Amino acid sequence: MNPATAATTIGVVGAGQMGSGIAQLAAASDFRVVLHDADPDSLRRARHSISRRLGDDGDAQSRLYFASDLTDLREADLIVEAIVESEPAKKALFASLDGLAKPSAILASNTSSISITRLASSTSRSARVIGMHFMNPPPVMKLVEIVRGSETSDEVFEVVKSLAERLGKTVICSRDYAGFVVNRILMPMINEAFHALYTGVATKEDIDAGMRLGTNHPMGPLQLADFIGLDICLSIMRVLHNGLGEDKYRPCPLLVQYVDAGRLGKKSGAGVYMYRNGRL
Repeated sequence: MNPATAATTIGVVGAGQMGSGIAQLAAASDFRVVLHDADPDSLRRARHSISRRLGDDGDAQSRLYFASDLTDLREADLIVEAIVESEPAKKALFASLDGLAKPSAILASNTSSISITRLASSTSRSARVIGMHFMNPPPVMKLVEIVRGSETSDEVFEVVKSLAERLGKTVICSRDYAGFVVNRILMPMINEAFHALYTGVATKEDIDAGMRLGTNHPMGPLQLADFIGLDICLSIMRVLHNGLGEDKYRPCPLLVQYVDAGRLGKKSGAGVYMYRNGRL
């Protein structure tokens, strides 16, 4: 059997931007999907946004179920967590999922920086735990970064790789180091852009224009940070700094200051830039 067909039902935990995007992508790719969130408002927003994005694709919408009870994920073949980027929160969730998911189920984390080996240690199925890092927004971005923990089996890796390809993604593979590949490179660049702004090298507009026009990036690093969420950027920089132990990964004080002030980026209406109705 093709390993991509081994999974028919995908569970997604967390109905935020990433979770709802992963759920939409999976439903549009012919999987039955159960999207879970304990917050009814989050589920309601996710239902509305997914329905709007899927439009006339009634078949995809019919394959998507919304659940506020974690036990509704009992029959999922693959469960992808897409909750807050917090190791204690993810470990607690994985312990709960381990107790209710069927023995054959694969538990995947959409973490962008946290050790898969440490997350797997909170379960009794380390061989069936893997990192499956989608880029934002999942229905659009072509990449999935797969991260094997120290105990992840070859079988699980092949199933998840084939499934990601069935979702239309290109796969890259990373060893289980802090930040993996993408954020190991991206986040220090964003952090350095904050240092350039913090020390007055240039205005935010000129820093972003320089990277867009001078290096052909589609979006400047400061605007990208706003899009990702400054709190998430800060969390990843702290994981890099703690995990790799080098001072070059220390978060810029301006990034810390913005997060402390509640300037989290586009989602809060203010970050490096100011937003109105989600627009600059």
